[in-house]
Amino acid sequence: MLPQEIIRRKRDGKALSGQEIASFIEGLSSETISEGQVAAFAMAVFFQGMSPDEIVALTLAMRDSGDVLSWAGVGKPVADKHSTGGVGDNVSLMLAPIVAACGLAVPMISGRGLGHTGGTLDKLQSIPGYDVMPDNVTFRRTVDRAGCAIIGQTGDLAPADKRLYAIRDVTATVESIPLITASILSKKLAAGLESLVLDVKVGNGAFMAKAEDAEALARSLVRVANGAGVKTTALLTDMNEPLADCAGNAIEVQNAVDFLKGGKSGTRLEEVTLALGAEMLVNAGVESDRAAALASCRDALASGQAAELFGQMVRELGGPSDFMEKASSYLPRGKVDVPVLAEQDGYLSACDTRRLGLAVVSLGGGRQRPSDAIDHGVGLSGFRPLGTKVEKGEPIAFVQANDEAAAAEAAKTVAECYSISAAKPGATPVIGLRIGAE
Repeated sequence: MLPQEIIRRKRDGKALSGQEIASFIEGLSSETISEGQVAAFAMAVFFQGMSPDEIVALTLAMRDSGDVLSWAGVGKPVADKHSTGGVGDNVSLMLAPIVAACGLAVPMISGRGLGHTGGTLDKLQSIPGYDVMPDNVTFRRTVDRAGCAIIGQTGDLAPADKRLYAIRDVTATVESIPLITASILSKKLAAGLESLVLDVKVGNGAFMAKAEDAEALARSLVRVANGAGVKTTALLTDMNEPLADCAGNAIEVQNAVDFLKGGKSGTRLEEVTLALGAEMLVNAGVESDRAAALASCRDALASGQAAELFGQMVRELGGPSDFMEKASSYLPRGKVDVPVLAEQDGYLSACDTRRLGLAVVSLGGGRQRPSDAIDHGVGLSGFRPLGTKVEKGEPIAFVQANDEAAAAEAAKTVAECYSISAAKPGATPVIGLRIGAE
């Protein structure tokens, strides 16, 4: 089938057959279809959408474009989590070892930064020697020994998605429910999962800024995944401010190390991480209810077992054997550290979270083109939560950069991202709707 005819049919709002979709995805993975044609297809889907049957066909075609892993003999429930992305969202780094300590096997296939959001793989590549693209033998061995392994898509896992993912990032076609659904689930289904939890972000720092759009995406993901035989639920979580108190690559890894050592208790980050962990344990059948599952996650964190497993995962994948003890000595850091000062007295009342993410990209911590190199040492830190009372001239964040001019520009941008008001704003729940199988 001619790819341009498939593009034309979708451009004109017609439903594509499973055969047409499979043909296009085969050409995408074999690279017989040009980058321009892939971009045109993505834009057509962005504007015209897809029916549920088309989304299922697209997801399965992308899954079947490469290997589908089997975890026979692993002896544990095989589970994973996926976030739709946000700013300061490093949950995967802590969540995987927490639930591994509770008895799950977590083969986590993660992605790179997309648009204004950070990528888990970019963060992990801040760790010297950490191999985000191991062979399948190393991948399985790491899951067997550490209980979890966070890696990227190898050339053999959903290769069609790998190419489409990079093109979407630079063609303004990220915010498409069919494309997001197929991208997320093709990787997850190829990883051989038995259960899955989805963290669907909503707010001005999420790809889905409106609650109704985020809910539609969550329902699409849950419907398609359960239809494919993977028990799946979703939580809608707030992204109207950064989730962690920092945004960047190495800086978010350091934050994760601090978290696993008990340094981030009582935060929004902890609430989301543990809620997702509880959901994973219940979906996998390890715990019968979320209250008991939450207690198990807290125990895994407090006992230090989760931190130990994270360190073991890093070692198994080529990182330093003493990373958890000496993380700060291994992680790169920008040469310039500039405070962002409150411009008046009052309460931090609102945050342009997406613009914060773009500030990290501008510093070199993200990509403007797929080929761009990442500066792992730059980023933003010390974010104060919304609702915090501040005085004029008090630091509300810090910029880590590698030159004075970039640091000054980023500090100016970050200051403009925050609104300060005389009245304390009402608190926004960090966890909203839970969506199960229909």
